Amino acid sequence: MSRFAEPWTEPTGLTAILIAVPELAAFTDRWRSVSYSSARPQLPLSALVPPHVTVLVPWVQDPSPEDVQRLTEAVADIAPFELSFSAAGQFPNGTAWLMPEPYDEVLALVNAVLFAFPECPPYGGEHLEPQPHLTISSSAQGGPAVVAEAEEALAAAPPPPVRLDDLSIWREGEDSVWQLIGSVPLGA
Repeated sequence: MSRFAEPWTEPTGLTAILIAVPELAAFTDRWRSVSYSSARPQLPLSALVPPHVTVLVPWVQDPSPEDVQRLTEAVADIAPFELSFSAAGQFPNGTAWLMPEPYDEVLALVNAVLFAFPECPPYGGEHLEPQPHLTISSSAQGGPAVVAEAEEALAAAPPPPVRLDDLSIWREGEDSVWQLIGSVPLGA
């Protein structure tokens, strides 16, 4: 049995590799502060984890120095780049998101990590071909109205680009709040 046999939505001290963009909180918290995950309904998204694009969750349960080195090597050939968010959309379940750009570079980064950790299927195997995105509203609170509001906000005053120069490693606490536990540089 895999060490990831439990559903990834259970708060079990999971680890994740993220593109954390806390600089976007001022822009995204208008939605994330009033949106709740069905798996963790006690806190709004904004209190669980900062704005981010998921690269891989769940990652290894207890990352070893060798796991971190493997992650570092997976992204060694990917140079840092500017990341922006100028489009909104939603998944069929209603989850509203912002699209990271340049999308192809973000997808290549995600795929490099997935290739390096084939034993860690993304989202516990629920979504084997992830679509990089920054969730602004969960399925219960998302939908076309949130997407339209986000598109208006992006047109009026888009968030500034951020420099992506590392991937961050996070662990979910017993209280369901994710804590930063490390990072690896891009292009090392």
